[in-house]
Amino acid sequence: MNCYCGNQKSYSNCCEQAHNDISTALTAEQLMRSRYSAFVLANGDYLMKSHHSKTRPILRKESIVKWAKSVQWIKLEVLETSKGLQNDTKGTVTFNAHFNENGKVDVIHEKSAFVKENNHWTYLGFSD
Repeated sequence: MNCYCGNQKSYSNCCEQAHNDISTALTAEQLMRSRYSAFVLANGDYLMKSHHSKTRPILRKESIVKWAKSVQWIKLEVLETSKGLQNDTKGTVTFNAHFNENGKVDVIHEKSAFVKENNHWTYLGFSD
């Protein structure tokens, strides 16, 4: 089975590596993909760890996990990346995350900002 993030690799050869060691996400896109897989798996610990310390919603971890479990994740589409390569310190990733909630298909469309913190990529929030 391919990884939840849509790559043609198995989960164990893709996002699971970042879930076990965040520093293995070498680009902003890899971190974004690993966060999508964490939503699919309702891995709240990783979602918090991969969120920048200045914008991390610590008090909402349980509600994020509850919501992630309540929807059926369909697919991730990466639409565009800007910077965010291994030697960069910031970048953006634009994506669509498709899911089914209460029998209705919906999509999260977001341009996300990523920055390095403590020598690894983190999700900062929405980008302009």
